Parts: sequence; structure tokens; C-alpha cells
Amino acid sequence: MQFRLELQISAAEGAIVRVLGMIERRGFTAHAIHAERNGDGSWQLQMLVDGQRPGHTLAMQLGKVYDCLAVAVTAQAEVAGAPVA
Repeated sequence: MQFRLELQISAAEGAIVRVLGMIERRGFTAHAIHAERNGDGSWQLQMLVDGQRPGHTLAMQLGKVYDCLAVAVTAQAEVAGAPVA
């Protein structure tokens, strides 16, 4: 099943790598990633990921990453046809 993740992470060194590592370790595969800097220096990430486990479990795990400030997950079926910006 595909999921769309929207994350806000701090601008700390290695934050993006930690988030991507968590996604892979939890058995999900990233298919598309879009990242932008916010005015406060943090990163806004939009990702399309695929995995067999429920998306909310991934969101809970990502919420535990120290640099992750906010997480939202949506099943791709709910946003069908909406590409990752």
C-alpha cells in the first residue's frame, strides 16, 4: 500500500538521513521525495512511500525521531492522482 507522508523536521545535521533511515528500517520504500526549507530553517518534506505495514505505525515511529517536529500520513488511495509536489 502506498502512503503520502508530510513531515516537518529540524535543520539539524543528519536529520533527513535519520528520517530516511527510520523509513527503510521499518520496511517502507521511498518512491518520491520533495523537500523545502521553511522560513524558520526547518525542512518540510513530502514523501510517497510503499509498504505492507499500516501507515500510522510508521507515523508513530517517525514522531519519536528527535528532529521530527510534525508527521502526517495519508493513504495514497485517499489522494489518488495527487502527485508529490
